[in-house]
Amino acid sequence: MTLTEAAALLYDEYREGRFPMAETADDPFLIVTPHLRSLLPIRDLHIPRRLLRTVQSAPFEIRVDTAFPAVIAACAAARDERPETWINPDIMILFEELHRMGHAHSVECWQGDMLVGGLYGLAVGGVFCGESMFSHVSNASKVALVHLCARLFAGNFALLDAQFHNPHLDQFGIYSISQKTYTDLLQSERDRACRFEQAETPAGLLEAYLQNREENKAVIRNTRPRTGRSEKGEEPERGGD
Repeated sequence: MTLTEAAALLYDEYREGRFPMAETADDPFLIVTPHLRSLLPIRDLHIPRRLLRTVQSAPFEIRVDTAFPAVIAACAAARDERPETWINPDIMILFEELHRMGHAHSVECWQGDMLVGGLYGLAVGGVFCGESMFSHVSNASKVALVHLCARLFAGNFALLDAQFHNPHLDQFGIYSISQKTYTDLLQSERDRACRFEQAETPAGLLEAYLQNREENKAVIRNTRPRTGRSEKGEEPERGGD
């Protein structure tokens, strides 16, 4: 079997709602089907105010798909809080091939010529399967996540799969659904024509994304039913008997 054929088989696993994980970097990977699936909202990603200010200050140069092997290697590296990694060499090789095939992508944060943070994942139609992220500088992976959502929103993606619940993602509004519900959604979205690559710059995508969020919030505020007293200080009329 060629590397391209093996990568295509792995891609088919994702199309069925399954994904690879290894116990350690030295172990072979297994194909995992969790009972619960965790997702992040794309358009309505919760962005804490302090992080939003950081994102808007543009502390990093955002690049896409320029250093995919370096991103996955950084994600796989051992850390103090996580001495073992589930990304073994076989997963890295297969994902680098999926990247060459146009399925796997990276969002990268750069400071000068230094890669300081980022994330990578796999596009399956209208579903983006987020795999892992890393930071060598404070907030770099979080900034990359916001830019990822801006890109997915522009590309008409429907779902951002985070696979397992991670407490670090609670601040972004992560939520869980059953695996069956996820596979039902996946089957309806996996052949959607979406485009990860965008002609617009990352800064332009971010600006449009944040503007849409503000406009959506304004619509919600304006359509929310009024409660309390009327302008004349009278109780609003109530229907019913």
